[in-house]
Amino acid sequence: MTTVAMGRARGASAAWLVARRELRDFSRDWRLLGPILLLTIFFPWLMNLTAGMAVDFVNRYGAPLVAERLIPFLLLVVGFFPISFCLVIALESFAGERERQSIEPLLAAPISNRQLYMGKMVAALVPPLAAAYLGIGVYLLGLWLNIGWLPTAMLLTQILLLTSAQAFVMVGAAVVISSQTTSVRAANLLASFIIIPAAQLIILESMVMFWARYEVLWGILLALMICGVMLARIGIHLFNREELLGREIDLLDMRWAGRVLRSTFFAGARSPGEWYRGLFSRSLPQLKIPALIMVLALVLGYTIGIRLSATYTLPLDVLSIGRAPPGAELDLRSFGLLTGRGWAWVMSNNLRAILLASFLGAFSFGVAGVVLLMAPVGIIGYFAGNLALAGLNAPLLIGGLVAPHGLAEVPAMILAGAAILRLGLAWVSLPQGTSLGESWLRAVGEWARVGVGLVVPLLAVAAALEVFVTPLVAIRVLTGF
Repeated sequence: MTTVAMGRARGASAAWLVARRELRDFSRDWRLLGPILLLTIFFPWLMNLTAGMAVDFVNRYGAPLVAERLIPFLLLVVGFFPISFCLVIALESFAGERERQSIEPLLAAPISNRQLYMGKMVAALVPPLAAAYLGIGVYLLGLWLNIGWLPTAMLLTQILLLTSAQAFVMVGAAVVISSQTTSVRAANLLASFIIIPAAQLIILESMVMFWARYEVLWGILLALMICGVMLARIGIHLFNREELLGREIDLLDMRWAGRVLRSTFFAGARSPGEWYRGLFSRSLPQLKIPALIMVLALVLGYTIGIRLSATYTLPLDVLSIGRAPPGAELDLRSFGLLTGRGWAWVMSNNLRAILLASFLGAFSFGVAGVVLLMAPVGIIGYFAGNLALAGLNAPLLIGGLVAPHGLAEVPAMILAGAAILRLGLAWVSLPQGTSLGESWLRAVGEWARVGVGLVVPLLAVAAALEVFVTPLVAIRVLTGF
C-alpha cells in the first residue's frame, strides 16, 4: 500500500471513530430516538391511509391514472419527511456541543480538521437516512397489504437514490450552518434556508412524476449530488477548531461589510476613466470561463427550444403571418412602442429579470440564475422551430423580430450570467485566508461592478433598440410576406 493510500485509510479510520462516538451517544438518548421512531412509523401509516382513500376516490370516477401517479409521489414524501425532522441532529452537531461545553475534549483530539468534520457529517447523515429507509419500507409494506401495489425496480431505485441525495444535501448544509453559528437557536433559524428549497424541490419532483417524465429525475439526482459535494467542500474549507472555540457571538458588522463592498466596487479608482480601465483589465478577465459557460448555456437553451418545437408543435393558425397593414407604425404607439414610456417599461422588466436571476443564483451556485436567463433564448428557439416546421422563413422572421435589440441584449445576458455564476460559486471557491462572509461580499462587489459598468448600459441600449428600432424592422420584414 502506498503512503498516500495509508494516509487516507488512517484519515477514514479517525473520521469513523468520531462518527461512531456520535452515533453511540445518539442511540442512548431516548428523547431523540423515541420521537424519531414514532414519527417515522406513524407518517407512513398516514400516507398509506391517504393513498388508499385516493385510490378509492379516483377509481370511483374512472381515473386510475391519477392514483398511479400519486402513489410514487407519496413514496418520495415519506422519504423526505424523516430527513426534515432528523435535521436537528446535524444542526446541533457543533453548535449544540459548544453550548453544552462538551466539544473541547473532541477538538483537542489528535485528528485533523477534515477528519473531525467528516466524522461529524457521517454521524449526522446516518440517522436521517435510516429513518427515511425505514419509513419507505413501512409505507411499501402497507401499500402491498392494502392495495397490492409495488413499484418497479427502476422507480424504487430512483426514489431511494433521490432520498439519499436529498439527505446528503440537507445534512451537508445543516452541518455547515452548525459549524459557523454559536448557538442552536441561530442554527435552527437558519435551517429555513434548507427546508424551504428542499420543499420546493419536492414540488418540482411531484410535477415530474405526475407527468410521468421519470427520466428527468436522473438529472435532478445528478444536480443534488453535485450540490452535496460542493457543500461538503465548503464545510471542510471553512471549519477551523480554533475559530470555533474563540467565537463568542455572531455579530453583524455593517461598517465592515460596507468597507469590503466599497473597496471591491471602486478598487482604488480615483476617476471614472480609471474605474473603467480597472473594470476591463481586472474584472472582465476573471469572467472568461463563466462567460464561456454562459455562452454554452444560451446555445443549449436555444437547442432545447428547437427540439421542444418538434414535440409540442403550435397550430398553424397561431403561426399565420400576414402582411403588415397600412398605419402599423401608428398602432404600435398605442402599445407603448416607439415611445419613452415603452423604453422605461422594457428597461425595468430587464432589470427585474437580472436582479431575480442574481438573487436565485446567489443561493443555488449560480444554476438557477443561468436557467432563468436561458428561458428567453429557449422560447425564441421554440418559436423558430415552429416557424420552420410551418414552412416559413424562420431566420428572416426571428432576425427581424429579435436581432436588432439582441445585438446588445445577448452580450448583457452573457456578462450578467457570468457575474451571477461567479457570485454563486463564491460559496465554493474561497481564497485562502478569507472568511465565507468576506468572500461573498467581494463577489457581490464584483457583480455590482460588472452590472453597473457594463450590464446596465447594455440593457439600456437594448431597451432603446427594442422600442424604437425593432418594431420598424419587424414591419419591414412582415411587409415582405
